[in-house]
Amino acid sequence: GSTAQRVADVLRDRIAEGTLPPGTRLSEEALGAALGVSRNTLREAFRLLAHGRLVVHEVNRGVRVRVLSRADVLDIFTVRRALELAGLRAAPEARPSQLSALAQAVAGGEAAARAGDWRAVSTADLRFHRALGGLAGSPRIDEYLSRVLAELRPALLALPRARWLNEPPPVRNRRLTDLLERGALHLAEAELESSLADSRQMLLDTMGKAAT
Repeated sequence: GSTAQRVADVLRDRIAEGTLPPGTRLSEEALGAALGVSRNTLREAFRLLAHGRLVVHEVNRGVRVRVLSRADVLDIFTVRRALELAGLRAAPEARPSQLSALAQAVAGGEAAARAGDWRAVSTADLRFHRALGGLAGSPRIDEYLSRVLAELRPALLALPRARWLNEPPPVRNRRLTDLLERGALHLAEAELESSLADSRQMLLDTMGKAAT
């Protein structure tokens, strides 16, 4: 079990980093040899990844890194909206450590944007949204939000850089944090709604009509 878990963690990282992009076939033979593990261990690792919806088993075609459908994207954003709004609404009662996690993610995104590192911008943006959900102080919200953001990350990394419809995430995240600090909850909610709607639309647009 523990070896399979370690192998699953390695593959999860590679999927998250975009080293194994959506649609990549995962060969038992090649990966088993590269990681020095048995096929049984690898199959158990695949099962763990499939449980997190990161890979899919296709009959007679083996295992592939999951490619999100339009329905997946809509569903993930429905879940994100519910969990992140729950966090945002809990902001007035949040602990200083929770708020500082939010501020650190914003600063990280701004630094990455200045450096022109768009992969790091994307990582900081997901960290920001995870920290936003974290304001609710609920381990289950944290766990579930982490899972859906992990599902989304490979699709975000595969997007072309010119995808920022209105503004890059650090600009929006800074504005959202400023609104929260001023206690302007309604405006912060509207900002989050608009930010999530833009991200969702951006993904759907790049998927085109092929993935319906």
